[in-house]
Amino acid sequence: MPESVDPDPRPYGRRAFLGVVALGLTSLWWGEPAWRRLSAVVGPATAGLPGFDALPSLTGGWRIYSVSWPMPQFDPETWRLKISGLVERKLELTFADVRALPRAEQTSNFHCVTGWTVEDVRWTGVRLQDLIGASRPLPTAKAIAFVSAEYPYVDTLTLEQAFLPDTMLAYEMDGKPLTRPHGAPARIVIPQMYGYKGVKWVNEILLTEDVFDGYWEKRGYDRDAWLDHSNGYG
Repeated sequence: MPESVDPDPRPYGRRAFLGVVALGLTSLWWGEPAWRRLSAVVGPATAGLPGFDALPSLTGGWRIYSVSWPMPQFDPETWRLKISGLVERKLELTFADVRALPRAEQTSNFHCVTGWTVEDVRWTGVRLQDLIGASRPLPTAKAIAFVSAEYPYVDTLTLEQAFLPDTMLAYEMDGKPLTRPHGAPARIVIPQMYGYKGVKWVNEILLTEDVFDGYWEKRGYDRDAWLDHSNGYG
């Protein structure tokens, strides 16, 4: 089960996260060479904190976070989206298969639990009902786990949350295919919750009996990250 993918469930919450962000490294996207040059300076401040193997940065209003390095690479020839768990029919979809599903578009705001927002983001993708419908979920399926290619990132939503009218698996942002830092080829978008619920680099979806603590919940964040109803840090 995905609960076991995280080898280090120590409680790191919003205060630790904000403390590192306060270093102010938000002027540009830092690649691996820059990270190596700066690691001697910021390493002591981030040592032992999962979630800071790559530096946060500011690109077009976005701060990009990664919990492991390097970020996953997308190869359209080999990428597959697996759908399994409590289903009658397991699926393995190509990127073309995903794009062939009914297309959904929306414009919504993106809110990070650390306090920043990007307004009017245009997302294109597929509603989760359309994505998992062909797998024929069993009556015992009450939640969905989204597994990222960025090991060990995983998070869950109830079926009710996953089927909200503005929740989707997105493959385009602002009219262009998702880039690598934004989770290419596909990421979860749930505007009514903080961004840590929006799993990037999704490559597996599991139908489960119940939700469980994901990567950041194991480090102190709320399981239900509703805007205005959660401060992220539980």
